Amino acid sequence: MYGCQQELIKNSENVPFLEYLCTTANKLINCGIYLARQWYFKLGYIRGKYNLEKQLKSNINYQFLYSQAAQQTLRGVAEAFKSYKKLSQKYNKGELADQPQLPKYRKKGGMGVITYPCASFKTKQRPGKSTFRKESQSSF
Repeated sequence: MYGCQQELIKNSENVPFLEYLCTTANKLINCGIYLARQWYFKLGYIRGKYNLEKQLKSNINYQFLYSQAAQQTLRGVAEAFKSYKKLSQKYNKGELADQPQLPKYRKKGGMGVITYPCASFKTKQRPGKSTFRKESQSSF
């Protein structure tokens, strides 16, 4: 079961850290899109979602993020390419009017969405007090 909790950031000292996390996720998404596009152009097909994680494990953006968050980010890229593949098949059969396009790169300096598992993110009982694990903040 998935849950989503949104909170206003009232403590301005956390904002630079959160912005850096989101820009790092954006860079990782672009790396994943680049690799998947190269595979598609060179091999003619799209590899599985775990291949992206395996190839980008040594990437500095992947290593900065919590591993499960980085995996989830790359799985979103793999889902986009999987969707493109299915839409292309429908287009070739004539079931779709507009030709689908490969996923495009995100804007440089933009912010990507990060999904954290419950194990790495905890909410204290007081409202507005959310904390990341100390390993994440210590590398910032």
